[in-house]
Amino acid sequence: MRKMLLAALSRLLQGPAAHHKPGAVSEAARLVVASRNYADFANEASFDIKKCDLHRLEEGPPTTAVMTREQGLQYYRTMQTIRRMELKADQLYKQKIIRGFCHLYDGQEACCVGLEAAINKTDHLITAYRAHGFTYTRGIAVREILAELTGRKGGCAKGKGGSMHMYAKNFYGGNGIVGAQVPLGAGIALACKYFGKDEVCLTLYGDGAANQGQIFETFNMAALWKLPCIFICENNRYGMGTSVERAAASTDYYKRGDFIPGLRVDGMDILAVREATKFAADHCRSGKGPMVMELQTYRYHGHSMSDPGISYRTREEIQEVRSKSDPITLLKDRMVNNNLANVEELKEIDVEVRKHIEDAAQFATTDPEPSLEELGNCIYSNEPPFEVRGPNQWTRYKSVG
Repeated sequence: MRKMLLAALSRLLQGPAAHHKPGAVSEAARLVVASRNYADFANEASFDIKKCDLHRLEEGPPTTAVMTREQGLQYYRTMQTIRRMELKADQLYKQKIIRGFCHLYDGQEACCVGLEAAINKTDHLITAYRAHGFTYTRGIAVREILAELTGRKGGCAKGKGGSMHMYAKNFYGGNGIVGAQVPLGAGIALACKYFGKDEVCLTLYGDGAANQGQIFETFNMAALWKLPCIFICENNRYGMGTSVERAAASTDYYKRGDFIPGLRVDGMDILAVREATKFAADHCRSGKGPMVMELQTYRYHGHSMSDPGISYRTREEIQEVRSKSDPITLLKDRMVNNNLANVEELKEIDVEVRKHIEDAAQFATTDPEPSLEELGNCIYSNEPPFEVRGPNQWTRYKSVG
């Protein structure tokens, strides 16, 4: 960018007729300012991050992290996109355009963005029903996510999955049964090991699901078979409306694997999440078996859209987290204070993101709904068409893969 600006400036100043054109000097001045602004930014900066609590580990992830300007801008745009997408989903739900279950992710953006920044696209990820952010970071466009929420044909699951059932390449949902995705994640990790692939599976669940028996069964099998699986508990302090202190005898979720090494990470800091995930992924890829990570995070909305979120916690508590620990604000302050960006540039990104979300919402509210005849489609992949019984024995639908 800097070279292009300087080249354009040189042409303006060296052209034989430059002094005869009134606009040439002002254009040159504008380019000088632009060139100086871009040139004045640092290419990268180093940041201190909170030390992780460790379980069965002699040393953990680094306590410093390097972030380039390009990475910072990308992280900022991605987190803002997820935040604005969730706020738009909230608005559409209150307008009764989105119906049914809907669990929003605003406040927890550093988790999904930090995790994705630390792994490869060929790695695998499976999560629970608070899945919109992961669907986006795994590669699905905002318009397809919102269209899925509104039940339209252009949705990522053709309008038939809704909020809890979205999928992408190497992303396995979006699962509505509490904790049931954890054994599935171990199965994906088993496939990685069985086929000799240098891949890991990130298996996410919440603090509420952490007390499920099937999770402990999965820990045991994963440790026995040394599966390349990172079990990640997104601890947002409340399982539905119950605080972790009232639900769990031990809230040290990173120690729950007992014989599996664990990390407790600041889940509101994208760099802390990124560095911890890199550490855990390296552990798994080296054949040492699984690891448990606890991400300490916070959701701004209630558990779901039917939960106002203030009957079991105060507005003051939510506001305190917003003012002191918001993941987007933390990243923004770091970038501005370390000369990786300026406030004006980040405001431009905000404007672009808002327009992007509005355009996506327009698509999600005008795209047609799937016809009733499509109800039985996509049950199996690569199977010849067959009949599916409808709501009564006289109604039949044809299923096409």
